[in-house]
Amino acid sequence: MPDLTDYAKNLLGRALCARSPALPSQVFLGLGTGGSDPTGLTGEPAGNGYARQRVTFTGTGTQQNTDAVRFTFTAAAGTLTHAGLFDAASGGNPLTWAALAAPAAVTGAGTVTINAAALVVTPT
Repeated sequence: MPDLTDYAKNLLGRALCARSPALPSQVFLGLGTGGSDPTGLTGEPAGNGYARQRVTFTGTGTQQNTDAVRFTFTAAAGTLTHAGLFDAASGGNPLTWAALAAPAAVTGAGTVTINAAALVVTPT
C-alpha cells in the first residue's frame, strides 16, 4: 500500500516534528471500488454483511499482515478493486489505500480473503 492519504501525510508530518499526534492504536482494513490521497478508500460496500476487519502487522520497515483477513458477505456487493486502512472500524480517518492484486467479484454470499503476508505497507 504505497499511497498515503492526506490525513496520514499530515499525521506523519506532525509526528516527525514532535507535535504529539494521536497515532492509531489499531488499524482496520476495508474494501472498495477506488481510492485517492485526499479521501483514501472509496466505494465501500454498505450492508450485505460487510464490515471492516482489524488487521495486525509485523516487520521492520516493510510491514506485512500477520494473519489472513476475511470479509464475509451475506449477499452480492459488486466488484471490489481496492483496499484501504483506517484508524476505526467504522467512520474514522483513512490512512492508506491501494488497488488489489486482482478484483474480487462478490456475486452472492461468500468470503473475500487477504492471505497472511499479502497486505504489504512499504515505507518509501
